[in-house]
Amino acid sequence: MRWKTGLLLIVAITIGGGGYFAWLQLKPAGLPPGFASSNGRLEAERTDIATKFAGRVKHVLVDEGDVVKAGQVLARMDSADIEAQLVEARAATEEAEQQLDQAVALLSQRKSELTLAEQEYERSRILGKKGYTTLEKVDQRNSVRLTAQASVMSAQAGIKRAKAGIKAAVARVSRLEETLKDYTLTTPVGGRVQYRLAQPGEIVGAGGKIVTILDLSDVYMTIFLPTQEAGKLEIGAQARVIPDAASQYVVPANVSFVASDAQFTPKYVETASEREKLMFKVKLRLPPEVLKKYAKRVKAGITGVGYVKLSPTAKWPENLKVKLPEVQRPTDD
Repeated sequence: MRWKTGLLLIVAITIGGGGYFAWLQLKPAGLPPGFASSNGRLEAERTDIATKFAGRVKHVLVDEGDVVKAGQVLARMDSADIEAQLVEARAATEEAEQQLDQAVALLSQRKSELTLAEQEYERSRILGKKGYTTLEKVDQRNSVRLTAQASVMSAQAGIKRAKAGIKAAVARVSRLEETLKDYTLTTPVGGRVQYRLAQPGEIVGAGGKIVTILDLSDVYMTIFLPTQEAGKLEIGAQARVIPDAASQYVVPANVSFVASDAQFTPKYVETASEREKLMFKVKLRLPPEVLKKYAKRVKAGITGVGYVKLSPTAKWPENLKVKLPEVQRPTDD
């Protein structure tokens, strides 16, 4: 019985030891000193393309999922009314220019009349001194001369009014032309259409959203780290991102933001144990060259794990070295 009991004990120890050894081999490797990790989600900067003025949507030129370039036209609003106002404003400009021509011609006429009136007055004044004409006649010629001078001044004021009218008309045309540009909606950034929020024929108010664009050149993962780890982080520190949907790859990143205020905690924390629970928001931004190379694979909203280097001298473990998928080149059939 003792022999059998000892044999069973040896077998049990052997099996237990083998199981423990297997568990040590199969368990996930922990992070070495100088690193930290946290769950997160990939996010992209979002731009809402909205109309500046209330009106009817005429065309929406993109669909959800489309990739667009900066400056690309996304939608057009019905601009028939503003176009009619622009035609009217341009006609008013031409009319103002014609009024200026008339004012210039009138001034020339009034100057000729003034020249003649001054000459007749001068002759009458000389003849009056010699007694060949009456003083009444001289006064009449002087009155005509003064009237001609007033007419010249009035014609000069008319030219100024005509020029001012041209400036006002040109300014109105310029304003309407700029307004008309706002009826064509373009995107200031390249990216992917996330939402198409309006359809042709719909009436939207000023500021109404038409399309939402995700800027795929500005993608980051947001994670949260406790006080001790967040306090050691440097802006620009190396990071890694492993998406849940493609856990075989390791994507490079850098720390671009560390919140100055803690999250998920009371405003005032009195004890050291409570301060250790403070969680700080951290952004891990993916390099633009990687985003550009894998633009078709990049998707916002994917969950994953973010890793950050707390110590500049720490070396990344083998399982966290950068590993990216190969880009397949299109082949001709």
